[in-house]
Amino acid sequence: MPRAPAIARTLPSLRRALEGLRARRATIALVPTMGALHDGHLALMRQAKRRASKVVVSIFVNPTQFAPHEDFGSYPRTWKADMAKLAEARVDLVWNPDVGTMYPPDFATRILTEGPATAGLEDRFRPHFFGGVATVVGKLFAQCRPDVALFGQKDYQQLKVVTRMAADLDLGVKVIGIPIVRERDGLAMSSRNVYLSAEQRAVAPTLHRVMKDAVKRLRNGSDLEAVMADGTRTIGNAGFTLDYFEARHAETLAPVRSIKDEPVRLLVAAKIGTTRLIDNIGV
Repeated sequence: MPRAPAIARTLPSLRRALEGLRARRATIALVPTMGALHDGHLALMRQAKRRASKVVVSIFVNPTQFAPHEDFGSYPRTWKADMAKLAEARVDLVWNPDVGTMYPPDFATRILTEGPATAGLEDRFRPHFFGGVATVVGKLFAQCRPDVALFGQKDYQQLKVVTRMAADLDLGVKVIGIPIVRERDGLAMSSRNVYLSAEQRAVAPTLHRVMKDAVKRLRNGSDLEAVMADGTRTIGNAGFTLDYFEARHAETLAPVRSIKDEPVRLLVAAKIGTTRLIDNIGV
């Protein structure tokens, strides 16, 4: 039976655990999560073990990245199942602070995000989001002082925001993006997929199919504007409420006019029922 990882819930216990790891000259990889772990998270942990001698996973459902109308209260919390998966993945340490530890009553500092955080994608629909993400990830980096940190590419704009923040603030951590892990039918793995009804789950892979078809057409020389318009119609006809379906420069997230403005990434966000799904793919 796999050995359960050590768990730290206070800053002093976290510091003691990290000092013990560093005393053995360990390199440390951090995988930040909000729990409700799935195979996409486990892929991050496998990659983390290849890049460092010790793996720390944080589990913290961060209230500052949720708007009042979003699902903070109902976000999946599956501690027992998560711990079994972390033991199987042979994670070394779990950092599981409470809200009072991360945001004490007198907490008064936020990280202001610009650049990729103001690209007009997620920020257009969730203006609160990246300030909350940058602040909590900045705290996690300061608390854990990892050599590397791994994030999934599903949250592509978030990956670019965190990468920019770590570089701009000289945090000494290398941020690594790991390719999206998908279900067999192409749906990007997400903790929020559990919200989907059976009917919605059957429709959800449409997003990936539309993007794959768009990439194929674009590589065969089709007009970008026409391809994106066709994809937008297909997504709407499938029953989604579309937030965006965009072609952007893969590094700057600036809009592009053709795939000659490479590298190009297609990004989509849409609701089916009350569940909001995001996905992206390289051209």
